[in-house]
Amino acid sequence: MRTIGDRIRHTVTFEVIALLLVALVGSQLIGQSVEMMGALSLMFSVLVMCWNMLYNWLFDMWDQKHRKAAKRGVAIRLAHAVLFEVGLLTAGVFLVAWWLDMTLLDALILDIGFAVFFVAYAFLYNWAYGLIFPVPQQS
Repeated sequence: MRTIGDRIRHTVTFEVIALLLVALVGSQLIGQSVEMMGALSLMFSVLVMCWNMLYNWLFDMWDQKHRKAAKRGVAIRLAHAVLFEVGLLTAGVFLVAWWLDMTLLDALILDIGFAVFFVAYAFLYNWAYGLIFPVPQQS
């Protein structure tokens, strides 16, 4: 198991690297300033954390009421993940459109790009983190 300190390092470095990548690369790709993209990245980070807490609380309440919190199989876990992303994408589109003053369609395309980026980034980051900071072996 990882220590609390290791989990904090994992989370903080994940967010800092993501913020830098979105601000620097995103500004070049879509022609916005680094400051605008950095601020958008920070707002997205807060949005994701808040949505994660709210969504999981609401989902757990629904699960308790309608399924009596039965064991979650593949179908319910897939539905949970897809609905989470749909909600996040919906909120993200409005945030992007407002912050970058663009159409909802352009914001949707950019938001989908963010989602694809973060799936790939999370995969690569966690793989690299595991290589650099391996889980301590139990004795």
